[in-house]
Amino acid sequence: MDMSTQAIKSLQIGMHWFPERAGGLDRMYHTLVCALPGAGVTVRGVVAGSERVAADTEGAIRGFGPAAQSLPRRLLAARRALRASLSRERPDVVSSHFALYTFPGLDVTRGIPQVSHFQGPWADESQVEGADSIGQRTKRMLEQRVYARSSRLIVLSEAFGEILQARYAIPAERIRVVPGCVDVSQFNLPLSRADARRRLQLPQDRPVVLAVRRLVRRMGLEDLIEAMKRVKARQPDVLLLIAGKGRLAEELQARITEAGLDDNVRLLGFVPDRHLAALYRAADVSIVPTVALEGFGLITVESLASGTPVLVTPVGGLPEAVAPLSANLVLPSTGVDAIADGLIGALNGSLKLPTEQECRIYARENFDTPVIAKRVAAVYSEAIEVGLVH
Repeated sequence: MDMSTQAIKSLQIGMHWFPERAGGLDRMYHTLVCALPGAGVTVRGVVAGSERVAADTEGAIRGFGPAAQSLPRRLLAARRALRASLSRERPDVVSSHFALYTFPGLDVTRGIPQVSHFQGPWADESQVEGADSIGQRTKRMLEQRVYARSSRLIVLSEAFGEILQARYAIPAERIRVVPGCVDVSQFNLPLSRADARRRLQLPQDRPVVLAVRRLVRRMGLEDLIEAMKRVKARQPDVLLLIAGKGRLAEELQARITEAGLDDNVRLLGFVPDRHLAALYRAADVSIVPTVALEGFGLITVESLASGTPVLVTPVGGLPEAVAPLSANLVLPSTGVDAIADGLIGALNGSLKLPTEQECRIYARENFDTPVIAKRVAAVYSEAIEVGLVH
C-alpha cells in the first residue's frame, strides 16, 4: 500500500480489517483505502483488529483491538486510537465507514470535515436479523449523531440515498451516490469455465448456479432453496453452490434435505478470497435473491468482473448496479416463482444474458477501483471546501 504524501490527508474509520475478518463492508473499506492514494488521498485509519493491521499497511491503518472483546472496551479503544492518530497528524477529512466506532470520537474529531460512507441502515439490518428493539434504538441514535456531523454522505445507490432522507432526515443536497468498488483485475482470471471447474474439482457436465451470501434472514436464501425444487424439475442435474457462513447454516441444510435437494444444493461455508474469483468463473450464472435492505450488492460486480452474469431481485440498489448492462438481469419480483423462472430461463437460454466479455467490460468501466477512488476523492474535496466556507 503506497501511503506517500498526497493532496488530501484522510482518517478512515472502518469496522474490521478484511484479511482478518470477511464481510462486504470490510471488503469495500479495504479495497477503497488501498486505491485512494492513487486518487491523491493519503490514508490513515483505525479498525477493530490485531497488530497485523499495522504490519500490513506500514502503520497507515491500526487495529485498536479484537472485535471479540466487550463493546465498552471496544468503544474506549476506538476513542483512544482516534485520539492517538490525531496527535500524530491532523487530517483534512475524517471518513467514517462504521458509525459505531466513529461515535466515541466525535468530540475528538470536532472541527474536522467529516464524510460518512453509508453502506446500509445498521439499525434496520439488525432488526431484520433479529436484534431486540432497545438495541435497535441505540444503534439508530448512534447513526443519527454520526450522520448529523457529516457535511457529505456517500451512498452506494439512489435507493440508500432515499433511506438516508426518510429515516435519518439527511437533506438531499448533502448526499452523493458513489457505488462500491472492486479490484477488477483480481476477478479477471485467465481461466475458461472448464479450467475453473477443474481447479475447484466441480463437475464439468452440470449447470452450476452460485450464490455468495451471508447466511442470515434478509438474504432470501430460503426462497432460493424453495425455488430450486422447480428448477430441478426442469434441469435435474442443476447444482446450486451457496458460499458463505452465518447463523442459518443448520436451518438451511435442513431445508435442503427436506426438499430432497441434497444432490443439487451445497452449502460451501466460507470461501477464502483466493478461491472466490475461480468460483464465480466456474458458475454459469450467479443469483442474488435478497428480500430486504441491499444497498449495492458488491457480489454483483465481483461476478460480472469474473465474466459471469448475475440475476438480482428488485431490492434496494441491486437494479441500479446491473440494469444499465441488461434489464434481463433484474428479476420482476422477489420470491420463489420469480427466482425459479429467472434461473430456468438463464439455464435453458430463453432469457438472454450478457456475454462474458460484456460483463467484464461493464465492471471495469463502472466499478474498478481507480474509477471509484477518483469519485470518492472528489466528495472529500467537496466536504473540505464546505468546511473552509463555514
